[in-house]
Amino acid sequence: MGERTDVAAMDQAMEMASQAEAIADQLVRVREEVGKVILGQEGVIEQVTVTILSGGHVLLVGVPGLGKTKLVETLAVVLGLDARRVQFTPDLMPADILGSEVLEEAADGRRSFRFIKGPVFCQLLMADEINRASPRTQSALLQSMQEGRVAIGGEVMALPRPFHVLATQNPIEQEGTYPLPEAQLDRFLLEVEVRYPDEAAERQMLLATTGAQEAQAVPVLSGQDLMAAQALVRRLPVPDDVVTAILRLVRGARPDSAASRRLADSLAWGPGPRAAQALMLATRARALFSGRLAPSVDDVIALAEPVLRHRMALTFSARADGVTISSLIDELKATIG
Repeated sequence: MGERTDVAAMDQAMEMASQAEAIADQLVRVREEVGKVILGQEGVIEQVTVTILSGGHVLLVGVPGLGKTKLVETLAVVLGLDARRVQFTPDLMPADILGSEVLEEAADGRRSFRFIKGPVFCQLLMADEINRASPRTQSALLQSMQEGRVAIGGEVMALPRPFHVLATQNPIEQEGTYPLPEAQLDRFLLEVEVRYPDEAAERQMLLATTGAQEAQAVPVLSGQDLMAAQALVRRLPVPDDVVTAILRLVRGARPDSAASRRLADSLAWGPGPRAAQALMLATRARALFSGRLAPSVDDVIALAEPVLRHRMALTFSARADGVTISSLIDELKATIG
């Protein structure tokens, strides 16, 4: 009996390794296709792809003109997903995202309501400049991001699978923006900071995007392929030292169990259990994206900032003293590195 169990476990491990190898090859092609269009943002491409592999949603933060919208459009093509785009503006209403009921009259004079689905009924929703809409409109996405469904008119409707929200956000300091509430921020698996490209990448970009033809990405995956990859991510084993590192990192970022006195005095609030779950999934996805069968502590360190940054807040005195969230996360990473 023991021998049979061992053989079955070995067969299962070999099957998972074979599947992981095939998916890793596909992910190499995904990176190549996206890289043909998006130049000089390799780290951003990796983090966004890792988020989608984890089954989560991503918030892209950066000033206008850095290619955030283009990245989302390109990923929709490469991953073979049905995509919709919503431009968030101050006058946007929840019904403009979720849909609304209209009163129709039949030929016999009978009237009835018919629900017209909004753009949220897709596989990849691009919420462009999400922080330009009012908090009321922003909150329309809460249930769909968490549960993959929406409740309208007393009826609950499931969204297509897979379902991902890729939102872009301009810095809060810019005019005409509304800060996202904490509950909304926590729904995003990663907050990815999009920075200016270096000079070499910008030179390449100038030559590639101002000629007669621009590079076009082609589909590599389908929705079913992506869901198979997401299922595999959840099956990858996680070593004990990685689990310990995740717990130490997340728990150390909370004021009541902070890793140091400086952290405790600087933090108004910290990440909840959802942050640990996000980090666990993201480290697995990063390992698969890199062609590995199990995550390492290096994956935890690499993903600590995009997972934790939007789930922590500074006290007033810490802000006055010039303390930054990034510096606190660096201190936390040093405790596990």
